[in-house]
Amino acid sequence: MSVYEKETPTAQLARGPASDSPDISVFLPVLNEEPNLRPLHEKLDRALTQLGRSAEIIYVDDGSTDGSLAVLREIAAQDPRVRVIALRRNYGQTPAMAAGIDAARGEVLIPMDADLQNDPADIARLLDKIDEGYDVVSGWRKNRQDKLFTRKIPSMIANRIISWIGGVPLHDYGCSLKAYRRESLADVHLYGEMHRFIPIYASWSGARVTEIPVEHHARTMGQSKYGLSRTIKVIFDLMTIKFMASYQTKPLYVFGWCGLLTFVVSFLCAVFAFLMKYANWPHHADFIQTPLPVLTMVMLVLGIQFFLMGLLAEMQVRTYHESQQKAVYAVRERIGFDK
Repeated sequence: MSVYEKETPTAQLARGPASDSPDISVFLPVLNEEPNLRPLHEKLDRALTQLGRSAEIIYVDDGSTDGSLAVLREIAAQDPRVRVIALRRNYGQTPAMAAGIDAARGEVLIPMDADLQNDPADIARLLDKIDEGYDVVSGWRKNRQDKLFTRKIPSMIANRIISWIGGVPLHDYGCSLKAYRRESLADVHLYGEMHRFIPIYASWSGARVTEIPVEHHARTMGQSKYGLSRTIKVIFDLMTIKFMASYQTKPLYVFGWCGLLTFVVSFLCAVFAFLMKYANWPHHADFIQTPLPVLTMVMLVLGIQFFLMGLLAEMQVRTYHESQQKAVYAVRERIGFDK
């Protein structure tokens, strides 16, 4: 029996069809979660009905090879708030999240996992925090129900590093359950495994970010899609985050420092080569008897290349901002401009 056949008319009325601009958009990437989808949607439906706000639910099927898409079609036929996006193949969680963000029409966007480990009942608490004036509310799986050595400890270390590099101190970047005001995601473009860094991107645009503890349940059905192999990808993405945080609008600074360092090494090699030939210090050696002259020229050329790359990067940054009329700042509020 469908969960909707047992409802009161009041609950059915509270559900209603999704409007063109609902209060809430919940979107969930789905990959081979067939046994979890029906119980998940029942919990999600119950949580959203109790809120008393208009909502839409977007399931993004990321190339599932089981019966997930068929189940999603059934759920969409039963619930008018549900929309389903079926990707052509498995692109990964970040592209699936991007598809959900692009399709969402709500004022508050809430991503969550489809494996029943996130609790839809926590959505109300996230919204309460949003109503306090925050732009981003991140879930913190304080009592995480995962394996200690393969999941919890690596995650703890990664979260410390991400918080340090990104400048946004959160305990749990890997928790998918978050809440975002729509405007905080206006300039966020996702690549690689960047979905976990959305709070950092939003913070760069001036968003007010906080976190609250949320429930986390052990997986009972299906298989986890995460493993230690993702750690390497996160490290590479962290390098991108650090570069964008410090040098996105001034790339010559990083290339210039690298070029200056190589020039110093080149100069020191030349000095030592002359000292060895003409001052016999620390011992006599002709230029052909030591690699220092070759190293001097290599480092000199490398330094010049670093500077030229920095200048090219500066030109690209200016082209990027000017051709698309992208501002290098973000305005939270304008006062008195309508007078």
